[in-house]
Amino acid sequence: MHWPSGCAGPVYSRRLSPGLKMTGCCWTRGLFCRNRMPPWLRPSPLPCWSNMGNAKPPANTGTLYIVPTPLGNLEDITLRALRVLRSVSLVATEDTRTTGKLLKHFEISCPMISYFEHSGPAQIAKIIQHLENEDVALVSEAGTPLMSDPGYRLVQAAIAAHVPVVPLPGASAVTTALSASGLPTDRFMFLGFLPRKTGERRRLLESVAGQPDTLIFFESPHRLPAALQDIETCLGPERPVAVCRELTKLYEEIWRGTVAQACAEWQTREPRGEFTLVVAGAPAAPEWTAAQVEQALAAALDGGASAKDAVRSVTGQSGWPKRKVYQLVEHIKQQHRQE
Repeated sequence: MHWPSGCAGPVYSRRLSPGLKMTGCCWTRGLFCRNRMPPWLRPSPLPCWSNMGNAKPPANTGTLYIVPTPLGNLEDITLRALRVLRSVSLVATEDTRTTGKLLKHFEISCPMISYFEHSGPAQIAKIIQHLENEDVALVSEAGTPLMSDPGYRLVQAAIAAHVPVVPLPGASAVTTALSASGLPTDRFMFLGFLPRKTGERRRLLESVAGQPDTLIFFESPHRLPAALQDIETCLGPERPVAVCRELTKLYEEIWRGTVAQACAEWQTREPRGEFTLVVAGAPAAPEWTAAQVEQALAAALDGGASAKDAVRSVTGQSGWPKRKVYQLVEHIKQQHRQE
């Protein structure tokens, strides 16, 4: 059976025409026999595009495959990812050196083209032009493309050019860290890398301080201590957090505790490797009274905090709007002046 250009393989479904005998398909090379498969795993006789209503692939158009690669452990690559990497005529990659090592390990020979954050429209146009007749795989340095990387611009261009886009499931630091964090997984918010500058980082954290969903961030080792301090200031010291380091690699570590404990821990250690932070969402506690907010503000100010830092901290802890907390801190400062 021949599948159309751009098809990622047979669609698995419970539908199967009576008497159909499938002895192999475009990706199994005959390794799986219909008679050995349970009914729900048997390939449908209908190719991918037949299940898309009136949508049809453009004639003689290649496909853009979004291919996840391992975070660090090469055993985490999927069979489907290997098949696609062997079949495409070009790999668009965030880092040609890292991807080159991956391809060499699996004995895959394929031309590469650099595509990263600062790639301009000309580079995107070059890849889209290649997609007019050939298949292209988009990979990131590690993990799933488009998760905090610039791949979406290429995908947007492919969609605009009516090029089929086929995503493959695979490794992701986001879901890997979340699954082992011990924090709620039913609702979460991924915010990519925290901003480099303190002011921008704090503004972002303040904007999600009252968010009940679990929060996930990426962070570099040299900014980790400062990031944890800002999380403590903006979200409060008692939030549970999982600090995930070097996931799937030799020195993998998942540290769990409160934000205050994490600050103390990583002030005494030299952070190394890639970090994913998973922070509990805002607790569904009763809203603080005005007296409680004033008391917390007064305690922070008496402890030497600036008015700005006191407002950040109490806003994160109380769930009050920042504007109202500012009004209260101004009231406290006025009382101190009168005394």
